[in-house]
Amino acid sequence: MVSTEQLVHVTNRRVALSPTVKLLAFTAPALVFYVALVLVPAAGGIWYSFTNWNGLNPTYRFVGVQNYVEALVEDEYFIASLLFTLRYVGFMVILQNLFALVLALLVEARRKGRLVFRTLLFLPNMISMIIGGFIWLFMFTRVLPRLDPAGALGFLNQSWIGNPSWSFVAILTVSLWAGVGYLMVIYIAALQSVPQQLIESARIDGAGPFRVARSVILPMILPAVTIGIFLSLNMSFKVFEVVYALTGGGPGRATQVVALNIFEEAFNMSYRYGYASAKATLLFLVVFAITLVQLRVMKKREVEA
Repeated sequence: MVSTEQLVHVTNRRVALSPTVKLLAFTAPALVFYVALVLVPAAGGIWYSFTNWNGLNPTYRFVGVQNYVEALVEDEYFIASLLFTLRYVGFMVILQNLFALVLALLVEARRKGRLVFRTLLFLPNMISMIIGGFIWLFMFTRVLPRLDPAGALGFLNQSWIGNPSWSFVAILTVSLWAGVGYLMVIYIAALQSVPQQLIESARIDGAGPFRVARSVILPMILPAVTIGIFLSLNMSFKVFEVVYALTGGGPGRATQVVALNIFEEAFNMSYRYGYASAKATLLFLVVFAITLVQLRVMKKREVEA
């Protein structure tokens, strides 16, 4: 027979294991869906990148690294779209995090109306970017020119979509409008964790608002800055909806990003699904390498701070 002490020991052991069992029970469905809907298709895409599959024919041929060589050496449109994407990413990472941090500081400095301003600034993130892009397309082509019909202000009555330089500005404007609010919420949460005693001590010592922000607040919120740069990097490299809705990659291919180039290669041009998969794999490798460097640099800065 089982003694009372043994029964109590087994019961306590089961109770001790129950949090782990509950955790696995909660995470297992999400993990299963992630593996089935993300990892397995990604692995399939990598395999198809070494083939000439067109996405429709059940038979295809293994071509090795031929797709990768063609993309990196022969496809000038892919190289141009990659360079344009890198340019877009550079502007977005800097401007998006800068504007988000400034807005977070301004919102947190207010004593009244914080909730209203947070809601209004975060609201564009709740709108589908395809819909938002078409709304802004209407504003750029119909609304802004009518606000300045004589051209007195100069920048309003511009060919926002037809001119490559202004098209780039339009894409940045819509992207910042849509994404700044999300990062702002992250920075607000980080600012709320900064001890007010440190800020008050710096002010008593004679530090101005800029010095307080640079020497006290910024070092304390570096983990949030790391997250903000990480998110803006990933979102910028994967940009598609804004460009598709505003310019479609035009005029010509002047504003074509990598995601749009991959989309057209797979579905709108020659249905070269294997070749498009190779381009997608190259984009993944670029994003992975840049993100890895960014995380290592920022983590080192956090330790030093």
